[in-house]
Amino acid sequence: MRIWRRYLNISWFALLLAVALAALPSAAAGGDVDPAVLAAEADRVAVIERANDAVLAIFSGTGDGGGSGVVITSDGYALTNFHVAQPSGTAMKCGMADGRIYDAVIVGYDPTGDVALIKLFGRDDFPHAEIGDSDTVRVGDWAYVMGNPFLLSTDFQPTVTYGIVSGVHRYQYPAGTLLEYADCIQTDASINPGNSGGPLFDSQGRLVGINGRGSFEKRGRVNVGVGYAISINQIKNFLGQLHSGRVVDHATLGAVVAFDEDGRVVVTEVLEDSDAYRRGLRYDDEIISLAGRPVTTPNGFKNILGTLPKGWRVPLSYRRNGQRRDILVRLSGVHSTAELLEAITGKTPAPPGPPEPEEKPKPRGDEPEEDAPGDDQPSLPMLPPHAVPSAATPMPEIVKSHFEEKRGYANYFFNKQHRSRVLDAWRSKGDLATASGTWRFSGPIEGGEYRMSIGDDGVRLDLPSGKMSWQPADDLAASLEPAGSGGLFAALWLWRRLAVAGPEGFGEVYYLGTAPLPGREGLVDVVVGIHGGVECRFHFDAAQLIFMEMFPQDDVDPCEVSFSDFREFEGHSRPGRLEVHHGDEAFASFRVDEAVFPSKEASAP
Repeated sequence: MRIWRRYLNISWFALLLAVALAALPSAAAGGDVDPAVLAAEADRVAVIERANDAVLAIFSGTGDGGGSGVVITSDGYALTNFHVAQPSGTAMKCGMADGRIYDAVIVGYDPTGDVALIKLFGRDDFPHAEIGDSDTVRVGDWAYVMGNPFLLSTDFQPTVTYGIVSGVHRYQYPAGTLLEYADCIQTDASINPGNSGGPLFDSQGRLVGINGRGSFEKRGRVNVGVGYAISINQIKNFLGQLHSGRVVDHATLGAVVAFDEDGRVVVTEVLEDSDAYRRGLRYDDEIISLAGRPVTTPNGFKNILGTLPKGWRVPLSYRRNGQRRDILVRLSGVHSTAELLEAITGKTPAPPGPPEPEEKPKPRGDEPEEDAPGDDQPSLPMLPPHAVPSAATPMPEIVKSHFEEKRGYANYFFNKQHRSRVLDAWRSKGDLATASGTWRFSGPIEGGEYRMSIGDDGVRLDLPSGKMSWQPADDLAASLEPAGSGGLFAALWLWRRLAVAGPEGFGEVYYLGTAPLPGREGLVDVVVGIHGGVECRFHFDAAQLIFMEMFPQDDVDPCEVSFSDFREFEGHSRPGRLEVHHGDEAFASFRVDEAVFPSKEASAP
């Protein structure tokens, strides 16, 4: 009887449901569909059609695993996850919606941020995504996830899932690996194994993130509506460094913060050898903002740091005893070189999983997401016969010609390319390679006139107050003259050495990537030169050397030289003013009214 009643109830429910559905208007029955619904549908279709062509199905060059990616430039540079690219090795196969398979080579790695840059070959007009602004993304915005889930896109047509942005500025602790998801975007659009490295698009089809992690059920690998994408603005900060072919690192301030009893974000620890400490940051100072972004929680502070590369110099504002202080700080790296090398050469990284249980204070409900394991590497499906890679498949010639192995690099080939690009452009402003004689400058200075000469044998400076000279030694850090400058003479001597000898004769020279300069919009190219035990960072903008830093040691303030007021001297475009700083102090300013750049023969007695 109970079974019969249950059947009767179900039958009545089915009848009522059928009546209700029959009462709804339908296009097939001549009913009208709200034009707004049709317009919204057409907009979605148009957005997906535009975005579709830039999405990659990535398959390992060894036939073991893969994931997704997205092309970001017409010449074939594309983004994916580190945990997709690293197991795939140097070479990859990338399928696109045009049905073709393209060879690709690794360019650069960001193991901490879980990002990799690759380069595709085969055409110079690749369809590519429009780069968006992830800082404008808001909770509730529509979002599209596109990619190659479970590596089933054997026809290279990406799948699409649609949902909303369910969280922004989400922070996740490292989970047994280097991977740290900072300031990421959370979405309920399905992200499954194989979607890793693929694009997260906004409602207009602009790229706002790279998909990487998902919260999955404990049994099986099925998405449960919580996925995470690395914000595109974080990737923009690292893109220049990824182009350098290096293995890049993220930043630390050298300080730990926490809530105090009043809900302020205060410093609880600070390293005495950190730049922040040298600039004046101390225990119990309240952090107000970092890199131009307000800090309201400890997680927010970690979020901002997680979006910044090692070595950047950024503004920091803090409050002490009610007084606000604004400083510039150089950021240190999170990991050692050995840790980064292990990440790219060691065993395939395990999927990032939840961290070990730990009691942590959770003020203001700002706790991190702790249930965010990452992608597995799905097994490779059946591809067309001509596309099936294997461990025995030789590296394609196009990849061979664009790859050079060197310790500490993902691909040294691209570092050399960018080093040449920057230095060749500088030389095009007036090649000083032939000006191998002693350079001479003169101009007004307080109390009279100065005369300066820079040659192979050293530097001489004549001032109204006296004369100084300096000769280079094997250890340039041993003589940081003039006193209080941090090593101005050594810095100027190295400036000339780079111009005259070039990278081949300077010592070790490599392209660092891009970085900000205080007081200047955008990012500039940075080339690093190491000679005589010191490190120089040369900053270039619009083919001009505009700033250099000479570091005699890692934990001391560098000598900083700014070059400005460029003008023509004997056919060379060279600075009309040199300004020198050390630490927080201005050391000197030299206006260059006359300059001589002779050849070696012209300078001989």
